[in-house]
Amino acid sequence: MAVRHFLSLLDLSAEELRHLIQRAMQMKAQQGHAHAPLRGKTLAMIFEKSSTRTRVSFEVGMQQLGGHALFLSPRDTQLGRGEPIEDSARVLSRMVDAVMIRTYEHEKVERFAAHSRVPVINGLTDLEHPCQLLADLQTWFELRGDIAGRTVVWVGDGNNMCHSYIHAAERLGFELRIACPEGYDPDPLILASAGRSAAIVRDPMEAAEGAHLIVTDVWASMGQEQEQAARRRAFGEYVVDEKLMARAAPDALFMHCLPAHREEEVSTGVLEGPQSVVWDEAENRLHAQKALLEFLLAAGETQPLSRQ
Repeated sequence: MAVRHFLSLLDLSAEELRHLIQRAMQMKAQQGHAHAPLRGKTLAMIFEKSSTRTRVSFEVGMQQLGGHALFLSPRDTQLGRGEPIEDSARVLSRMVDAVMIRTYEHEKVERFAAHSRVPVINGLTDLEHPCQLLADLQTWFELRGDIAGRTVVWVGDGNNMCHSYIHAAERLGFELRIACPEGYDPDPLILASAGRSAAIVRDPMEAAEGAHLIVTDVWASMGQEQEQAARRRAFGEYVVDEKLMARAAPDALFMHCLPAHREEEVSTGVLEGPQSVVWDEAENRLHAQKALLEFLLAAGETQPLSRQ
């Protein structure tokens, strides 16, 4: 059987994606129930780019499923520098059951996966952040049901999160409006692949009109610190505040992958307000990634959790 990797949301069919979301919701509802399908299995976590939520959610998730997570910092492994990526993949995949990589260049995870015997998970790259989308989608499905036919607005940079939202729109059938300033558009090939599911709307107020979900991210991600001043100028009108949320549907939700810069890309009032679900979204990284780990590592071995 071919090894399944999760480098992009497009590695899952629409049916598989909906299954994972429902499975994550079930796991969350039955926390504390004895369930260890990954007993004896080890996940190697390679971090070239640090993250609190990614490390804790994968490490705790493996532990709760009966497995073990091995943390490898930038000091422990240097992909493609101390050793060719292809060689690292060949060696590590003979010792562990899966590898999660959080790095800068997307081509690194692709090269690693091409030479790995075990599943490789994209914990974040400069191109995509599919694990975060699993948590975002779980949060929406928990609170509002299926997202098909709804309108989602991305406000800010056409970055890795934006790319994964484009893929989600393509898979799950919602409309994505991307409000970004010129010069910060998403990858044109990724945008084109979504067809009518996603489109750029320059004016954030126009984009937000009647929307069901508003999502944003920091203006300057890790590694872009030298661009902060220029980005502040470019994104000055792309702030999710109370005025923008008022243009959305009355029951619209607000999401942010965190960490957030209050009074920069989002106002404190919105982040801490009744429409914000960022804390549920953050918690759901744990449950969504548990469902993903089970899907990749225990397919055919796992019995469904008992219903209470």
